[in-house]
Amino acid sequence: MHLDPGPLVVVLVLIAAVMHATWNAIAHAATDRLVGFALLCTSAFALGAVLVVTGGPIDGHHLALAALSAALHVAYMLLLWASYEHGDLSRSYPIARGTGVALTAVASFFAPRSPLGPDVVVGVALVVAGLLGVTLVGGRGPGRGLAAALGTGAAIAGYTVVDGLAVSGGAPVVAYAGWLFLLQSWVLPLVAVVRRGRRLRQVERRQVLLGLTGGAVSLLAYGLVLVAQTSGALAAIAALRELSIAVGVVIGAFVLHEQAARRRLLPAVAITAGAVVLAFSL
Repeated sequence: MHLDPGPLVVVLVLIAAVMHATWNAIAHAATDRLVGFALLCTSAFALGAVLVVTGGPIDGHHLALAALSAALHVAYMLLLWASYEHGDLSRSYPIARGTGVALTAVASFFAPRSPLGPDVVVGVALVVAGLLGVTLVGGRGPGRGLAAALGTGAAIAGYTVVDGLAVSGGAPVVAYAGWLFLLQSWVLPLVAVVRRGRRLRQVERRQVLLGLTGGAVSLLAYGLVLVAQTSGALAAIAALRELSIAVGVVIGAFVLHEQAARRRLLPAVAITAGAVVLAFSL
């Protein structure tokens, strides 16, 4: 599958950005967040199995990239769960996403023929200023939640680079996504079984449905981005994806009614603006 750059790509990525913020809100709102993340991963595992069977062959090089991305996604999910255990959505989510963007930009400085231009400096400055604002506004101080959110951002930077290399290098999107989902999605359910044990039988039906729905939304969002990346417009896609930062804070403010979320809107917009600048300059 290959898309030409154009309005369809923009629409796909915007939908994916809203979906990404939505599934994060679902995960954060879960009564038991570990169980919620486990259910999200259960959906991913089931779909991954289907895609592996139907997606056709994949060569060893791209399978290795899928395995590396899966390992980074496991770290991402574990750290994201930890950050949500100790922080608001409107704080943890923009810190994680913004840190991922900033670290990706820093990594690009070491690439050949990648000079540090003024647009990169402006982009990084906006992201860092926004991150400081989100951290300080209504925050609970430095702690496990903040550390986990920063670690989540590092994992995001890692799998963003790996997935970009795979898709731009000709990986079959369906097969790649299938192996990625399959390889990453058994860890959180296993952790939930070990830590919750028999209590899993007492999980409310509503939470099960909500978790599985969140999983379906997350998978669709990620799949839309992978399809959009086949257009080759990676900078524009990266910029549009980060609109999810502002969407996440809006959800925290007006859906989850988090106390400090409205005061985090301006810093979140700064992070988003910085991400857009960086996406078009790297």
